[in-house]
Amino acid sequence: MTSSADKEPVSPERLSLGESYRMLARLGLPVLVTQLGAILVGFVDTFMMSNYSTAQYAAAAYVNNLFVVPIVMQMGFAGGLTPLVGALFGRGDHRLVGRMMRLGMRLNVWLGLIVTAVMAVLYLFLGDMGQDPAIMPYVRSYYLTVLASIVFGSVFFCAQQMSNGVNDTATPMWVILGGNLLNVVGNYMLIYGKWGAPELGVLGAGLSTLNARIIISVVMVALVAYSRRYRRFRCTPADRFADPKAEKRRLLSTSWPVMIQSGVECFLWAFGAVVSGWFGSTQLAAYQLMVTLNQLGFMTYMSAATAVAVRVSNYAGCDDTDSMRITAKAGLHINLILGTLASVIFLALGDLIIDLLTPDAAVRSYAYLLILPLVLYQYCDAVQMTYGNALRGTSNVKPLLWTAVISYLVVGVPVLLFLAVTLNMGSLGVYYCFSIALFIAAILYRRYFLRTLSRLTAAHL
Repeated sequence: MTSSADKEPVSPERLSLGESYRMLARLGLPVLVTQLGAILVGFVDTFMMSNYSTAQYAAAAYVNNLFVVPIVMQMGFAGGLTPLVGALFGRGDHRLVGRMMRLGMRLNVWLGLIVTAVMAVLYLFLGDMGQDPAIMPYVRSYYLTVLASIVFGSVFFCAQQMSNGVNDTATPMWVILGGNLLNVVGNYMLIYGKWGAPELGVLGAGLSTLNARIIISVVMVALVAYSRRYRRFRCTPADRFADPKAEKRRLLSTSWPVMIQSGVECFLWAFGAVVSGWFGSTQLAAYQLMVTLNQLGFMTYMSAATAVAVRVSNYAGCDDTDSMRITAKAGLHINLILGTLASVIFLALGDLIIDLLTPDAAVRSYAYLLILPLVLYQYCDAVQMTYGNALRGTSNVKPLLWTAVISYLVVGVPVLLFLAVTLNMGSLGVYYCFSIALFIAAILYRRYFLRTLSRLTAAHL
């Protein structure tokens, strides 16, 4: 078991708001780069396809939107480690941190295998989703390469969350930067047939993505398992939980609600891509351009929100509810500022960025119409992400699931279909729907977080 000399409480005294700003900024910037990179390993494919072929670009966009749900669910499941590892780290139980890391890795590998099997079944029905038949040969070849990378994604996300839980957000950042560089080089070679490589188009983009995901997962696990920085977390057979089965159940109880919540949220966006495809490849390509552009906002909010989850989990390990509340408040302030900056960028430079991303005049013309609804939901997105991750840090994660179901399925899907199909607004209606769903989620997440803090405070009086 862990000796008293290993104890390093994270929250020895009352936290100030200014100190919380600094801590979140220090943790959040590397998370920003890491999260952005994890998504862009796939989206770089669509970037580099945009000047190659509109049909193959639409195929890559369509497949990436299908896979964004399981990939984000993998990220969410791995995120269940953060509050548990963070609480153990906050109490200084370093050897038990290592034991939790091992348990988490086993469960995440199993999840990756299950997701691979589910998406393999979906492959059989790709031709039944109402998409343009002209893009289907490209869809099928690209789909299989992304499918092969799923397990490696689970491994990387798990190792990343282990690092986040012990306040090391820089290591995943450097690994993902290297992975993106490999993907860009591989795309250049295999899409366009450069440096003696065959010209494979969208298939080459998929092979490059697969290679990059394999390498970053191997490197990340090696660093967590063998680097000097993580030596203090290495456990021995003597370093055991009092009840290993109970700890496994506890990890699953924090992982699966976050996984479902993440998947349900992303489902609405992926479903938006499918509905946009009903109106033709031009609207689908325009929709994908705006999803890519929105990463400027989403990933910045996610970085600060992930830092909030890490710090809240650290303070939860010390039963410091005051610092948990201050951390969430500081995170909200940061994300509201980031939301304002993102909105200004979209309004001032959106047309220019769209022009840079695609040479297709029809796609550009429709994408311009989506800028205003994209701006409208930035603040709701910033608030819901902050309080959702703060709630995750408390380990009270089941409200995340019910909130996501209500906001994105019960309300979001019918509203999306009404605006896009019934009112014939197409992708424009899809984007206006997002504001409504995110607004409801923001209200509910904040309510559940404050209620959780009140309950924890009362329990320790």
